Amino acid sequence: MMQTAKNTTVILLAAGHGKRMLPLTENTPKPLLKAGSMSLIEHHIVKLAEAGFEHLVINIAHLGEQIRSTLGNGTAYGLDINYSDETADGPLETAGGIYNALSLIPSDFFIVINADIFTDYNFADLLRFSSKQAHQGHLVLVNNPAHNQDGDFSLSDNGLLINKLQHHSTYTFSGIAGYKKALFQESSRQNTKVTSKKQALAPLFYEWIKQEKLSASLHAGKWLDVGTPKRLRQLNTDLAGSIIDH
Repeated sequence: MMQTAKNTTVILLAAGHGKRMLPLTENTPKPLLKAGSMSLIEHHIVKLAEAGFEHLVINIAHLGEQIRSTLGNGTAYGLDINYSDETADGPLETAGGIYNALSLIPSDFFIVINADIFTDYNFADLLRFSSKQAHQGHLVLVNNPAHNQDGDFSLSDNGLLINKLQHHSTYTFSGIAGYKKALFQESSRQNTKVTSKKQALAPLFYEWIKQEKLSASLHAGKWLDVGTPKRLRQLNTDLAGSIIDH
């Protein structure tokens, strides 16, 4: 049965050091940098609340207490926010952060969003993949930006995520995805060293691609990896000319 926004947990990944964003992130965690009238992470939180989501998990590490003190328990946004604290070990990278947060996720299907992107993607669109039996994860791809012209993956004709192939167009992973919890639980059982340890997501993607466990779709709307001060300045310039900034 397809899950609803109300009973689906969303993880916002916010634990990174933001080194490419220095010196802005010397004293401020990147998710709290302002884009228009709100911080980067608040743009996501407001959109998620408007879409009907109620349960968020935010992983924190670098200057994480600022995120916790700023956002609190989520009541100001009409949400319930829990925190997966990685401060003791330092950022656990993407897969490690997800593994560390699994115990805070009651839903069988959950959504993961990088906190340092800006997009007009409708996160509720991912819910339609929660009931798909053939695949255990769904990635949202975007057209390749200037800083990643070679792309990350290709798409098969039947919507499977595949490795980059010369005879297929390539796309960039947006940092937005939905996963069935069993996908990570099974990988955890197969490799116990991964659980709650530093682990990148890309190696798992390549393994799951071999097993045809991942589908994908292309988002043609607004999307930006806000990874450098230059891109943040451009985003603020764009938002200054826009009526709506989330």
